[in-house]
Amino acid sequence: MRILILGAGKMGSFFTDVLSFQHETAVYDRNPHQLRFVYNTYRFTSLEEIREFDPELVINAVTLKYTLEAFRDVMPALSKDCILSDIASVKTGLQSFYRECGFRYVSTHPMFGPTFASLNNLSSESAIVISESDHLGKVFFKDLYRSLNLNIFEYTFDEHDDTVAYSLSIPFVSTLVFAGVMKHQEAPGTTFKKHMAIAKGLLSEDDYLLQEILFNPRTPAQVENIRRELKNLLEIITNKDGEEMKKFLKKIRENIQ
Repeated sequence: MRILILGAGKMGSFFTDVLSFQHETAVYDRNPHQLRFVYNTYRFTSLEEIREFDPELVINAVTLKYTLEAFRDVMPALSKDCILSDIASVKTGLQSFYRECGFRYVSTHPMFGPTFASLNNLSSESAIVISESDHLGKVFFKDLYRSLNLNIFEYTFDEHDDTVAYSLSIPFVSTLVFAGVMKHQEAPGTTFKKHMAIAKGLLSEDDYLLQEILFNPRTPAQVENIRRELKNLLEIITNKDGEEMKKFLKKIRENIQ
């Protein structure tokens, strides 16, 4: 299959590495400097090159802020048989875009990133495939994700955004609060160092990605849950209430079993 990947960043390079040995791949990026470290693939900087390549599948891996813009940029160079795909962690606006664009599409979300995941062992990681997607597109990505040993889930657009609000916004907000009250530690403990590593990894992500995840309309309810639990814990600590602390710890241990 001829596959065009939009964006030569972390995830674009990852998909290029994964696909280039079994498919004919090309990477398109407006910034030629981004293409310097992309190998075993065509490197495009113009729409004419895309038109000549005539991709059967486009994987949009640009920064979330520019996902729709990147699609609109290359669509004039694509045949109507081409399938559009995105790997966006937030699907806001994509469903309506796909409905109106005139192309078949497949939307997925690999629930990992090069910052945290061990790309050589993804068996503990997951990927979501959007159920409204084109059948052949879903088959392609399910086969791809299975080959990477990912755990695959199929959700609607709405179910995806609910899941992201829970599984991403809660740890993101908790980590940001941790970093917000942080100060240098001369002798950090093990738990502190683990939390610090998570915070540094999170803050190395694109600012717009963090913003879009936190600005998901479903996120405030999850943040409110954090505030409620934090208020409860603060009262227990302030009152030095041993019995309530036992109840609290019992509850949260059950939550994480």
